[in-house]
Amino acid sequence: MSNFIVKKVAVLGAGVMGAQIAAHCLNAKVPVVLFDLPAKEGPKNGIVLRAIENLKKLSPAPLGNKDDASLIEVANYEDNLDVLAGCDLIIEAIAERMDWKHDLYKKVAPHIAPNAIFASNTSGLSITALSEGFDAELKARFCGVHFFNPPRYMHLVELIPTATTKPEILDQLEGFLATTLGKGVVRAKDTPNFIANRVGVFGILSTVHQADKFGLSVDVVDDLTGAKLGRAKSGTFRTADVVGLDTMGHVIKTMQDNLKDDPFYGVYATPPLLAKLVEQGALGQKAGAGFYKKVGKDILRIDAAKGEYVTGGGKADELVARILKDKDPVKRMKTLRESTNPQAQFLWAIFRDGFHYIAVHMESIADNARDIDFAMRWGFGWSVGPFEIWQAADWKQIAGWVKEDIDAGKALCNAPLPAWVFDGRTGVHAADGSYSPAKKANVARSTLPVYERQVFRAPLLGEGVADGKTAGTTVFEDDSVRAWHQNDDVLVLSFKTKMHVIGPGVIAGLNKAVAEAEKNYKGLVLWHADAAEGGAFSAGADLQSMLPLFMSGGAKAIEPMVAELQQAFMGLKYASVPVVAAVAGLALGGGCELALHTAKRVASIESYIGLVEVGVGLIPAGGGLKEAAVRAANDAKGNDILQFLKTSFLNAATANVSKSALQAKSMGYLKADDVIVFNAYELLHVAKVEARAMFDAGYRPPLKAQIAVTGRYGVATIMAQLVNMRDGGFISAHDYKLGTMIANIVCGGEVEEGSVVNEQWLLDLERKAFVELLNNPKTQERIMGMMQTGKPVRN
Repeated sequence: MSNFIVKKVAVLGAGVMGAQIAAHCLNAKVPVVLFDLPAKEGPKNGIVLRAIENLKKLSPAPLGNKDDASLIEVANYEDNLDVLAGCDLIIEAIAERMDWKHDLYKKVAPHIAPNAIFASNTSGLSITALSEGFDAELKARFCGVHFFNPPRYMHLVELIPTATTKPEILDQLEGFLATTLGKGVVRAKDTPNFIANRVGVFGILSTVHQADKFGLSVDVVDDLTGAKLGRAKSGTFRTADVVGLDTMGHVIKTMQDNLKDDPFYGVYATPPLLAKLVEQGALGQKAGAGFYKKVGKDILRIDAAKGEYVTGGGKADELVARILKDKDPVKRMKTLRESTNPQAQFLWAIFRDGFHYIAVHMESIADNARDIDFAMRWGFGWSVGPFEIWQAADWKQIAGWVKEDIDAGKALCNAPLPAWVFDGRTGVHAADGSYSPAKKANVARSTLPVYERQVFRAPLLGEGVADGKTAGTTVFEDDSVRAWHQNDDVLVLSFKTKMHVIGPGVIAGLNKAVAEAEKNYKGLVLWHADAAEGGAFSAGADLQSMLPLFMSGGAKAIEPMVAELQQAFMGLKYASVPVVAAVAGLALGGGCELALHTAKRVASIESYIGLVEVGVGLIPAGGGLKEAAVRAANDAKGNDILQFLKTSFLNAATANVSKSALQAKSMGYLKADDVIVFNAYELLHVAKVEARAMFDAGYRPPLKAQIAVTGRYGVATIMAQLVNMRDGGFISAHDYKLGTMIANIVCGGEVEEGSVVNEQWLLDLERKAFVELLNNPKTQERIMGMMQTGKPVRN
């Protein structure tokens, strides 16, 4: 197998998608050049330069580190086409017009290198039609590569070949997309809107149709079709506002223009309300108004009947909310279908329409059921795919009900369910793969080499494959942790607590795992099975478990537990085999300190790391401030330590959390040689490789060093800054107190400048300050507020 290495990417089109795809390539350290038309006035690359400026302002941030924006190379189609010769991958991302795309292709085709892959990021135009006019050589290297918005955060990329695309091109591109850019790749057929938009937009149209039929307002529909259904929080109409109602209209028009023979064709009519809003220029979030409009602090909703905005905030009926909370999928679906509540009937109707649609269309739009489920999960933010829902809710029973509704004329069209639905099956996903109607058999997952890096692939309901919660050989397990291995010389410790918080059980588990790894393994990896599914690395110390102790013995009773936590973390730092933290998602407070004490960190790009204790009126006491002092002393190498302390002091005093692993490096929570992984499903593989490599290279833990500190001088200097922040009203009096305590610890306490202390000295300072704060009424207010509302109290 030859390596496919992308040394440079060109993105054609600096619009919303093009600029963000370029930004994400840069996140992954892939050099990128961004093209657009030459500007009519000002600098010739003005259009691209403005797009790059805009990347810095967008939220959620397309760039892991804003400062990297300047690394995007700028170009225009008049002066810089020669640059294309040095690009291995060229992605076209201009507006969705076939004629414009063809004009651009004529311009760029002569400049494309003979082995480069050329791809279009169209969201629905025919890839085959786009390739017309290419010579056979370029046709073989052309395909669709459809990113979802926003490209950094949406896991899905659809890969769409034409009949003439060389298969190895797709395999190479899939490897690059999966590992380098961290994407979940689904191969789609070249049909209008491919898989996710075809099914997703049909779902939105069906929802609009049924909401109208049952007389439900947009806010109630969004409450019903958002988190309560395990879908994107924004529900249906709010999602349309975010996507843009003009974009929505365009995708619907693609269906109207190209799907005349579809039995559901009648549903593809543009909803009158949508057409009216677009006509008025109310295009959604970007225009300040769509289905919703923000006026001051109020969110108003459109009233379809009146055609004006009225007060929003409508919610699902309590009865329906209760039905949706039922953990049993069979019972949940049965209750929805049998209920007389209009909201419940509405939900059954949209489920039925969805099942009907995917059954009728699966063969024409996808190779198998798995691809439809992943497309909806990764592209539309569903926690469970539509076929998974159907299979979990009793395949045969649902199939019967859908057929009944079709026969009774209640469905959106009278197309019968295909015969395979009734062939005696109990679902479409099984241990040997997912059903493919064209092959009349279950097909296994892709066996491309890139997937050997995913120790546990995205799970599918009904597949029954091993997952990280049960796989491997268990060494020891209790309610808090599980230690296990896969016969590869590395011990893995996984926490089982909620949000992987650290209480007495986890502390004991860490100590036990270190002892076990030192005796029998090359290394220890801290990794959690739900890391790739948006879980947390650790949300910090388990305050809940401290409460009973506090109630019975006051703050003093908690001190021994804090000391145990500190010593467990020190045990990781000085373990005689390398300990590697596989970080993904939140690593806050004690979770951040846990990672700081390991020999190495392997972090998913989407890692949000920070010392946030001041939010609950406490200071970090698991060695986080001690590590700040140690690192500042090491980095200063005899220069002014205070310069090196400033960032870590401010991060802790303001509870600053990184917005990416890249930013965590610049904040000092990750070191320069820590590894950033773009695909969270590859985290465990990379962490194990690192642990073994460190062991094989003769790993020794660091020597216990003496730490030079800035003492009273440092505290006084930092205090001057804090006084300004307090007097300027930027921080409260209690924040000032916390800031003072943090300054005292990172500077080494009441000692002379230039004094030398050891780590235990700093840990003792942390612990005493922490215990003192537990007795403070303002801190107690913050802790109770956080436990009751989940939000920080600023007092």
